[in-house]
Amino acid sequence: MVELTSKTPCAELLPLEIGGVTLEEIDPGQMTILGPFADAKMSNVLEAAHGMALPVPGRSTGKEGARCIWFGRGQALLMGPVPDAKLAKHGAVVDQSDGWAVVTLNGEGADQVLARLMPLDLRPAQFKRGHTGRTQLGHMACSVTRLGSQSFMIAVFRSMAGTMVHELKTAMAGVASRR
Repeated sequence: MVELTSKTPCAELLPLEIGGVTLEEIDPGQMTILGPFADAKMSNVLEAAHGMALPVPGRSTGKEGARCIWFGRGQALLMGPVPDAKLAKHGAVVDQSDGWAVVTLNGEGADQVLARLMPLDLRPAQFKRGHTGRTQLGHMACSVTRLGSQSFMIAVFRSMAGTMVHELKTAMAGVASRR
């Protein structure tokens, strides 16, 4: 009988370190799309249950282990906790946990690595800690959130995990070669 083994999206691909920049897969916990009927009502329930409000466009709320990021018009992504059942009264609550690969890119020059792949202004004055965006990483749709001065969280569809790692590895090597 064949024995199946569960693997993470970036299993056997990560971690990587090139030129002082590291790329690591993270376990974001449960990932749940929230599609509020009325932002204020769902936001109040989210805050009471999980200690964070719904984010405004381009921003995130919460912290490591319990984060909510803007995920597009009328959507937020709750990462970490199992969503409180009361949230379903105020909008769509859809589990997305198995559909995404999530990594962090850290280190001096991480913003330069992403600048090679994304059409976003990632300078710290424009894209500050807690800012988030839906954009392209090379040719893939992604979400990027600044976690710190040289720290970013990136999420792509699970099926694109290998391509994401390849693109980031190539960009990391390119930035490292210029130092």
